[in-house]
Amino acid sequence: MRRVVCVGVAALDTILVVPRHPQPDGRVVASELLVAGGGPAATAAATLARLGLETFFVGAVGDDDAGAEVRAGLEREGVDVAELATVAGARSAQSTILVEGAHRTIVHYAGTAPLVLSPRAEQLCRDAEWVHVDHRGYGAAPRDVRLSIDGGNPIDDLDLDGVALYSPTEGELRKRFGDAEGALAAGAELVVVTRGAEGSVAFTRDGEVIEAPGVLVDAVSTLGAGDVFHGALLAHLVRGLALGDALAAANLAAALSCRALDGRSAIPTLDELERSAA
Repeated sequence: MRRVVCVGVAALDTILVVPRHPQPDGRVVASELLVAGGGPAATAAATLARLGLETFFVGAVGDDDAGAEVRAGLEREGVDVAELATVAGARSAQSTILVEGAHRTIVHYAGTAPLVLSPRAEQLCRDAEWVHVDHRGYGAAPRDVRLSIDGGNPIDDLDLDGVALYSPTEGELRKRFGDAEGALAAGAELVVVTRGAEGSVAFTRDGEVIEAPGVLVDAVSTLGAGDVFHGALLAHLVRGLALGDALAAANLAAALSCRALDGRSAIPTLDELERSAA
């Protein structure tokens, strides 16, 4: 079984390239505008699908134009969106991202569509090899599954007991648990820390520490790179790669995704990833 279910945020991103961030009451003129799909769990799902896995997305959007485009974008990637609910009268999640050189600022609107799993969605999760959640999907997904948590954003009431994979940023790990040993002691079976351009490092309950260096690319934007990392890591674990090899492949996929302004269009296929690694 090679099914992965992603649960959480699916948003529509409006990305603007600006010469500088505006001051209060100020105005700047953007040199480029792009509208694309976003959201941590949704971008991880797009990555999994591009890498050839059967991928389902569970979430909720409003019955607005943004929600229709979110759904269409995931469908174009080959993600099964039968459990992406369209909620009448609700507004979809959207983000505006200002990109200034290597820096970005994100303004996120969470939308008003509640995320509630249907009985079929819960069963999809229980039948999957992995269930991957972001900060919104964490509270909705069942716990009696092989759970992967994107810990890049704060999660209220986070409980790592029985969690198969916890993958935070260095900053979020430090704030929540102090270090990887703290997260392992809290119950995680595996902790994988993302470190941006410096790569990633995994910590196991056996005391093993596996580091994988970052990959240098001519980056246009790092938007969504962490989400691509999470999807690619799961894809390669499902394929049976050793942990160190899976980390290296995920680092490469995340780096390659930085070749575009948005977080989706430059995600590599499996063939492209393997050619780039050769």
